[in-house]
Amino acid sequence: MSEQTLVLLPGLMCDRAVWEPQIAALEGAWRCVVVDYGSAESLSAMAQRALAAAPSRFALAGHSMGGRVALEMLRSAPQRITRVALFDTGHQARPAGQAGEAEAAQRLGLLELARAQGMRVMGREWVQGMVHPDRLWDDPLIESILAMIERKTPEIFAAQIHALLARPSAEGVLRAIGCPTLIGCGRQDLWSPLARHEEMARLVPGADLAVIEHSGHMVTMEQPEQVTTALQRWLAGGGTAARS
Repeated sequence: MSEQTLVLLPGLMCDRAVWEPQIAALEGAWRCVVVDYGSAESLSAMAQRALAAAPSRFALAGHSMGGRVALEMLRSAPQRITRVALFDTGHQARPAGQAGEAEAAQRLGLLELARAQGMRVMGREWVQGMVHPDRLWDDPLIESILAMIERKTPEIFAAQIHALLARPSAEGVLRAIGCPTLIGCGRQDLWSPLARHEEMARLVPGADLAVIEHSGHMVTMEQPEQVTTALQRWLAGGGTAARS
C-alpha cells in the first residue's frame, strides 16, 4: 500500500485547503498525506519533515513553495519517490544584484504588513497578483485563500520567507530526475510564469507539461478540475512520462 500514498506539499502560507479539491477526487484510490512544515526555516528542513511523514515509497506533488520542497526531497532521497508533480514553482536560486534585492524587499514588505495589520490584511494585498484577474471578484475563492492565510502566523510567514530567499538552485536535481514527472502551470501565472515551467520541462528527461488554462498562480483552487485531470493522468501513467 505504501506506493499508493500521495504526499502533497502546500505552498507559502498554504495548508490542506489548497489541495482539498484534488484530495476529494483522489481519495479511495490514493492515501493523501498533506505536510505541515511547522516553523521550519529552510527548504531542506521542510523536506526532512515531509520525508519523516511519508512511507518508504510514495508519489509526490508540490505547489509553489511546495514544488521547491519536492525538489529538495528529490535531492536527498530520490530512491523513495515513485513519481513527482511540480505546479507553479521554480528551480533557480534567488538572483544576485538588483533583482534579488527587489524580491527580498517585496517579500519583507508583506511580512511587515502582516506584523503591523494582521495576516488577513496582508493576504488581501498578496492575493492581488496570485489569481487570474477575473477571479479577484470570486468571493468564495478569495475568502478560502484569505482564511487559509489567516490560519498562519507572522512567525511562520517569516520562517517561510527566509527559506525562500535562501533557496538553492535545483537545476541539477531536475536533470537527474528518473521518475515520471508532471510540470504544471497556470497560463496567466504572473509570479511563476509559464516560460519558467517550459524550461523546467526541458531539463527533466521525458517530463510532461500541463498548462492550466484561465488560471493564475493558485491553480489547484482556481481550476481544480483541470489540475485533478492532469494529476489523474500522471498517477495512472506507466514507468515513463511522455512529453506533451
